[in-house]
Amino acid sequence: MVRKIVRIKDLQERDTKCIFWIPEKSAEAKGIIQISHGMEEHIERYEDFAKYMADNGYVVCASDHPGHGIELPYEELGYFGDSGYVGCINRLHCVTLKAKQLFPDLPIILLGHSMGSFMSRAYITRYGNELDGAIIMGTAGPNPLLGFAHVLIKVLTIFRGNKKKSKFIDRLMFGSYNKKFEGDSEYLWLTKDKEIIKEYENDKYCGFGFTLNGYKALVDVLSEVSDKKWGENVPRELPILITSGEDDPVGGYMVGVKKVYKMLSKVNNVKLISYKNDRHEILNETDRGKVYSDILSFANTTLKI
Repeated sequence: MVRKIVRIKDLQERDTKCIFWIPEKSAEAKGIIQISHGMEEHIERYEDFAKYMADNGYVVCASDHPGHGIELPYEELGYFGDSGYVGCINRLHCVTLKAKQLFPDLPIILLGHSMGSFMSRAYITRYGNELDGAIIMGTAGPNPLLGFAHVLIKVLTIFRGNKKKSKFIDRLMFGSYNKKFEGDSEYLWLTKDKEIIKEYENDKYCGFGFTLNGYKALVDVLSEVSDKKWGENVPRELPILITSGEDDPVGGYMVGVKKVYKMLSKVNNVKLISYKNDRHEILNETDRGKVYSDILSFANTTLKI
């Protein structure tokens, strides 16, 4: 496997790093997996999965979302800028275009995890016809509190400014996620793998907290993909895999995940895979070998390899 760093500029002319994990025999590559990472983390956390896919013949590419990444000054983490979640989608599209430029003959599948799955769901209504498949991982269903959260964020922003962080919003959004799990960490809901949790806790570029601007972007994209008409705007011929841990509170312990699956009922090829006892980060779970294998199988089947 070859790890390659390229620089790209998004549509706001912001320079950012894009990582490509490339099979040793790149001429024999099967396809491209583009990753849209989750909230309050960064693309370096996907190295193990990317190596696995590269070893199995796939180019993997990813760039950090706005407000994320180890290149960003720490004080800017959690701030998306004026373009909000649309800027995030635009950056994802720039990565897609760069991948197509470097590997013009290869099909491409977009994999979005957690917040990255929300961005991916909005992305496929805009650019789904440019993709050959999509993987929606660790996603959430419609939330009746989104309207309240939007108003609250707006009010707090008026009084505090959009670059401020709010412990109250943090608790409102994530306060219940850990209740089902026993232990000392506040991140037990992520995975059963204690070493992964320790790495997350010790990484200052993870769990850094969103600004009010970041939370507005999150609520805005969730509102878009929670709309009843969202699924109707997804290309009908796009193969989609929805996958989640059954103990993932983000997906409402599968209740919300199944609602998303139902929203895609008009898409011709949608598959749902769940993992018993797994939590939010199934790529970092104790049975991640099985998860990796299932994603590889979906990619091979989708691309008819």
